[in-house]
Amino acid sequence: MTETPKTKPEIEFPEGPAPAELEIVDIVEGRGEEALSSSTVDVHYLGVEYDSGEEFDSSWGRGESINFPLRALIQGWQTGIPGMRVGGRRKLVVPPAQAYGTSGGHPLSGKTLIFVIDLLAVN
Repeated sequence: MTETPKTKPEIEFPEGPAPAELEIVDIVEGRGEEALSSSTVDVHYLGVEYDSGEEFDSSWGRGESINFPLRALIQGWQTGIPGMRVGGRRKLVVPPAQAYGTSGGHPLSGKTLIFVIDLLAVN
C-alpha cells in the first residue's frame, strides 16, 4: 500500500477471512484539524471489495475530492473517520452491517469493503 497522501493508494489483496468488526488503521497520521462526528469532510478515497479486490469507487478516478457531512455516509465512515486529522490517510475495513447491509437492493450489500481515505479538510 502506498503511504503518500495526495496520490491514489494501492491496496494489497487481504489475507484470511473478512473481519466481523470495523477495522481502523492509520497509514499516515495527519497533523491538521480533527474530524468530529458532526463534521463535514473533504476527502479523496478508494474503495475495493474485500473478497475480490475489485475497485468499486474512487474519487481519484473522477479527478476530484468529495465533500460530505459524515452523518450522511455509511456507518463505517461515521465511526471510522472521527478522530482522524487533516493530512492523514486511514484504511477502513467495513463489514456489511456497517456498509450497505447484509442483503438488499444495493449492489454492495453483503460485501465487506476496504476504503483508503485521505482527509483533506474539515468544515
